[in-house]
Amino acid sequence: MWQLLAAACWMLILGSTCGFKNGPITNPEANMNISQIISYWGYPCEKYDVVTKDGYILGIYRIPHGRQCPSGTAPKSVVYLQHGLVTSASNWICNLPNNSLAFLLADHGYDVWMGNSRGNTWSRKHLKLSPKSTEYWAFSFDEMAKYDLPATLNFITEKTGQEQLFYVGHSQGTTIGFIAFSTNPELAKKIKVFFALAPVVTVKYNQSPIKKLRTLPREAIKVFFGDKAFCSHTFVRHFLATKVCNQKLFHHVCSNVLFAFTGCNPKNLNMSRLDVYFAESSEGTSVQNMLHWAQAANSGQFQAFDWGNSNQNMIHFNQSAPPLYNVTKMEVPTAVWNGGQDILADPKDVENLLPKISNLIYHKWIPQYNHVDFYLGKDASQKVYQDLINLMEQYLQN
Repeated sequence: MWQLLAAACWMLILGSTCGFKNGPITNPEANMNISQIISYWGYPCEKYDVVTKDGYILGIYRIPHGRQCPSGTAPKSVVYLQHGLVTSASNWICNLPNNSLAFLLADHGYDVWMGNSRGNTWSRKHLKLSPKSTEYWAFSFDEMAKYDLPATLNFITEKTGQEQLFYVGHSQGTTIGFIAFSTNPELAKKIKVFFALAPVVTVKYNQSPIKKLRTLPREAIKVFFGDKAFCSHTFVRHFLATKVCNQKLFHHVCSNVLFAFTGCNPKNLNMSRLDVYFAESSEGTSVQNMLHWAQAANSGQFQAFDWGNSNQNMIHFNQSAPPLYNVTKMEVPTAVWNGGQDILADPKDVENLLPKISNLIYHKWIPQYNHVDFYLGKDASQKVYQDLINLMEQYLQN
């Protein structure tokens, strides 16, 4: 990262001294927030704040209809999109409209909602706690499933008057879905179909550099990263996105930095939009959430966060050890897509997950896909989104 920043500074210096006038063009979306990106492409946008039972304020976004759909037309159904680890709702809109799932769904007549997990750039408020405090960051994907998802989905069903919705999750977005829908039967009843893209419950076979966290003691991780935010959006990252990654010369190094933890297939990326991907990629989570993933890598189990001692676990779970999550208890109709080159949602972990899904209605394995191809891939609309939309249409016709 710092080498990339140094290279950027040299380019700016050389550009000014050598008289370069016509530099590369930055995509305007690289300088926009979520609402601005949606509006930029001509779609209607609504933003709401949702308050969870434990006081976190989540920013959620709505595209009520497509560009060619009259505003008075009743939508077919509600679709909720949930992003993965350290990312945000921008995942679903950072490609061109014909290749971004949120825009495609809106153009097919769906009422599209996009969530943001606590602690990311768009959900960093609390009724009482300050993000500057350690207490604010004492959460992991446990709380996202227990508090964030119910608050968000209940808000959407009340706002729209629709009793059920389609749920689409990517990566950690599937993790919290599997937890919530297997532990909260009332919430599960609100889900028509659960679409799981690159699903992650166990990370026993994970080949990502994230697995290196499991070799470090918790205290060592806190020394390196602190005990608050992890991988938040920064000025440096935005500078690199708009001043470096928009230049073809740096596409290779930028993509390597951007996809260091997920793997990258440049042939399936629109490299002309690398500045947008870089600017919108890292919106943050808590260090505790990363500790939870390190715990999962160590144990190979789908389990709640271990608070470090039996007394703390008793306070949180009424038992001395964190409970295991049982996917088999989930009865929601579920469709799964996974990739053969995915180093985060490893094919072996997904293979172990599939028999545990009691109502598996569809599964597609895409041999060449990695972790981000499901929302950034140039061919995602053909290999994933069209099938997903067809399944929705079939379900609505039954």
